[in-house]
Amino acid sequence: MNEAQRERYSRQILFAGIGEEGQRRLRESAAAVVGCGALGSFHAGALARAGIGRLVLIDRDYVDWSNLQRQWLYEEADARDALPKAIAAARAIGRINSDVAVEAHVADLAPDNIEELLGGVHVVLDGTDNFDTRFLVNDYCVERAIPWVYGGAVGSYGLSMPVLPGRGPCLQCVFPEPPSGPQPTCETAGVVNTITSLVASWQASLALQILCGREPERRITTFDAWTGAVRQVEMPPRDPQCPACGLRSCRYLHGEHRVPVSLCGRNAVQIHDRRRPLDLEELARRLRPLGEVRSNGFALRFSIPPHEMMIFPDGRAIIRGTQDPALARSLYSRFIGN
Repeated sequence: MNEAQRERYSRQILFAGIGEEGQRRLRESAAAVVGCGALGSFHAGALARAGIGRLVLIDRDYVDWSNLQRQWLYEEADARDALPKAIAAARAIGRINSDVAVEAHVADLAPDNIEELLGGVHVVLDGTDNFDTRFLVNDYCVERAIPWVYGGAVGSYGLSMPVLPGRGPCLQCVFPEPPSGPQPTCETAGVVNTITSLVASWQASLALQILCGREPERRITTFDAWTGAVRQVEMPPRDPQCPACGLRSCRYLHGEHRVPVSLCGRNAVQIHDRRRPLDLEELARRLRPLGEVRSNGFALRFSIPPHEMMIFPDGRAIIRGTQDPALARSLYSRFIGN
């Protein structure tokens, strides 16, 4: 560690829980943030400021005006240009700490790319918005013995817990199945920006403990930023019949489940049926006579009121203005092709 780095992290080094050895470990560690929204953008900023060596950012979405109320790394220009969140977050991290090696992936985490995206990391932080993706992360981390930190927030309520494969229960031990029935989302129940920062801060604290060599307590922590209620309960013991850590079937990782297409907090549907790259320049020429087309170099935005399509080079698209997958697929087929 050079003198400039020592000065930069001096207050953190003075803290007995980290010290010089912990700071060295952080510098030599890699962390992945899956989902760069309200939770993930805070994770990324906190770990970058703490001096993480490598930071992997994964997000499928782009910055929207409604994100600016609670997603900490983004600015009005990012929303105006509809930048992919992973790209906007990486640019912000570059301004915060240029020593951090940042990898930005505008991608939908899936069984066929998870090894490429998460390979080599020492901890994973959950900033996602659905349980299928969380179960996929859980399966991968259980198989590779990688610690990860679950978190979620909506309204004024949030919760978090560490998952330490081989040393405690995994996510499916605690939640054997995804929640059933309609669940509150940021779009239906709203969200207070302080609860997202509170949960994300606790998740980042757990990740720092793991990276510095301390095993965090295996507890589920819940917060209510409006009432001030905080509660901790012990996580249950490992379930020997758990499909992930007990039976080791890991069915989310091995392709028996697909992540959902509807996007939390958006009147939007994601379509990724096409598995081949798109030439966005050629597509833009074809679509301009049919509606408004804008491109930022990372994605193409095509407006056909009352719908809007954000189209990515890998063939993925987010269709706004509907929550009907059938209509979204019809629009995709009509304007992009099969």
